[in-house]
Amino acid sequence: MFKVQNVQYQYKNAQDTYTYNLECKPAEIVAILGQSGSGKSTLLDIVAGFIEPTSGSALLDREELLDKPIEKRPITILFQNHNLFEHLSVQKNILLGVNKTLKDSSEEVEKVHNILEEVGLEAHEHKLASELSGGQQQRVALARVLMRREPILLLDEPFSGLDDTTRIEMLELVQKITQEQQLHTIMVTHDLDDCERIATHVYKMQNHTLVKA
Repeated sequence: MFKVQNVQYQYKNAQDTYTYNLECKPAEIVAILGQSGSGKSTLLDIVAGFIEPTSGSALLDREELLDKPIEKRPITILFQNHNLFEHLSVQKNILLGVNKTLKDSSEEVEKVHNILEEVGLEAHEHKLASELSGGQQQRVALARVLMRREPILLLDEPFSGLDDTTRIEMLELVQKITQEQQLHTIMVTHDLDDCERIATHVYKMQNHTLVKA
């Protein structure tokens, strides 16, 4: 179980304090719904370690995560901007998720191939990222995230720039992988349809407070 308990954050020179409480079990997808600027992505930044809260805790099976350095947190995050290196192959882009020297072992290469099978891109392993469609590039970004095999997956509106058909395919892929790998998936979105399609539970930002919808 992943629990966020009474986490609070106040931006510098701002009066409002954001408050977050949330629970997510293995194989669940929790959606956080809210308009742009409502503070929904702030929670992901706190959990990932990009910013520090003023108070509260984030527990994975009773282990406190907020005390850990960024690199030690059992978390991966996927943003709207896939941040691929277009001059590198799909394989190399994914390997960068675990090894920044691009030195790969046969074991890591096999893992890449297996992950590409999971996301339906096994035939594109040696293509350049620049040769892929937008939806395929986002699948590569998802595969790179999954290469680390961390139990918490954070999604910060990663599919909002895709066409409807591709976005639905990606959402259903996230749902499938979350269930198969027993992930705790937290998805930030402004789209109610996305919530209704795959979310196990939905929370929303209301008056700077995260509440269960």
